[in-house]
Amino acid sequence: MLQAAVVGLLLTVFIERLLIPRPNLRRPLGNWWLHAGLWCVSLAVLYALTARPLFSAINVLLLWLLIVMVSNAKYHSLREPFVCADFEYFSDAVRFPRLYLPFFGVGKAALLAIGFLVYLWAGLTFEPEVAGGRSSALWLGLAGLLLLHLGHRRRSAPTFDAEADVRRWGLAGSLWGYYWAARATVDPATLGSPFSKAPSPTPATALPDLVSVQSESFFDVRDLWPGVKTQVLSEYDRLAGESLARGKLQVAAWGANTVRTEFAYLTGIPGDRLGVHRFNPYRVLARQGLPSIAAHLQAQGYRTICVHPYDGSFYGRNKVLPALGFDEFIDVRAFNDSQKAGPFIGDCAVADKIRELLDDPARTQPLFIHAVTMENHGPLHLETVEASELPNWFDRPLLAGMDDLAPYLRHISNADRMLGQLRTTLLEQPREALLCFFGDHVPILPHVYQAVGAPAGDTDYLIWSNRHQSSASPRTIRVDALSSQLLACAHQARTPTVAAQVL
Repeated sequence: MLQAAVVGLLLTVFIERLLIPRPNLRRPLGNWWLHAGLWCVSLAVLYALTARPLFSAINVLLLWLLIVMVSNAKYHSLREPFVCADFEYFSDAVRFPRLYLPFFGVGKAALLAIGFLVYLWAGLTFEPEVAGGRSSALWLGLAGLLLLHLGHRRRSAPTFDAEADVRRWGLAGSLWGYYWAARATVDPATLGSPFSKAPSPTPATALPDLVSVQSESFFDVRDLWPGVKTQVLSEYDRLAGESLARGKLQVAAWGANTVRTEFAYLTGIPGDRLGVHRFNPYRVLARQGLPSIAAHLQAQGYRTICVHPYDGSFYGRNKVLPALGFDEFIDVRAFNDSQKAGPFIGDCAVADKIRELLDDPARTQPLFIHAVTMENHGPLHLETVEASELPNWFDRPLLAGMDDLAPYLRHISNADRMLGQLRTTLLEQPREALLCFFGDHVPILPHVYQAVGAPAGDTDYLIWSNRHQSSASPRTIRVDALSSQLLACAHQARTPTVAAQVL
């Protein structure tokens, strides 16, 4: 058993060298103790269950290799290594396989699963149990716990720059530090939400309807490659030309992790104040209830509604959004398959749902509707586009490696069509209404980026009123400031003299 433990520990170091970014071998001693302690405890638990040393060691090594492979796949697509919060995505990959497995590789996942089943059968069949193995496992586990204790006492405070922490501490030390950081209690008062103060009383009749749309993977793709036709975003251009505010939006995520941008917009809290919770603020932090634009407007007399045409349990939105002040959460159950545009519910169907809510003759309150679209969610490389469709979006042939840009353009043109529908809907409303539209992150298009270069990561936003059109100069803001900007525009629209001075 001792030989398997020592050889296996050395192999974990070798496997870690496959990690991108590669950790520094000259890391603090406490992090090596954490690395060795996690190996010993994991091995001891499995050895105690099976009494088979080789079988147990190989199982733990395979798990370690899987984490490294997943981390590399994540870094390739999202520019971020595996963090402790990502363990939750293993269960999500089973519940929502289309959203995750294609980025890891469906063939790779199937091969690993088959190989692992064969290995389980062979290991349990051909390796006999070792007499007295469970007592050896106890001593190994105690040694591992001692190493974890020593390493835990000497750990440094994380920077929560995931790449820097992995390079400096190694994968095991980073996971351990983030795990304990996530267990620490956070005082919401220290996060500095701009919605912490009670709103000023305003007669409900004077309050405009507010609609915000967080558009999946939206950014002005015409900035990426000049071969994209200008008219792909003609409705966006029209609203931007009439907007009260517009420009580039510095978002909280690259390629995925929509809830980081969503949380920042709803709460107004910058990610650098969240500590470890910046990686998934919906997992723990948001569920305890925090100040938000929804709660702020709710206190003013608004009815607050969130629309997201996907499974309501994804990211725990069915629990998080009520805690953030939404009266109602409308998920995919309010839609049907005929409303799909590709594998997901289309953006135009979301626009229809917003119109239905605004046109409800029974409503007596102003509405705040926050929609989180789904149509343009990847993986885009699973979709195909006929060559005859390409002239709809491109005025020149695609370069090698740019095939995934075609399905993206097909969906983003539907996002643009949705904007046209919303403009018509809001212009027909008897009440003043403002629209805030923005992208949550740039899309995952690694081969396209290799061909033409990667975007900076900013998306685009606009704020438009159905009663007060303007022509605002572009201004770059952070996503955590956008909801406050929406309220400021709503206030300016009610005070034309102030609006004239500002604009």
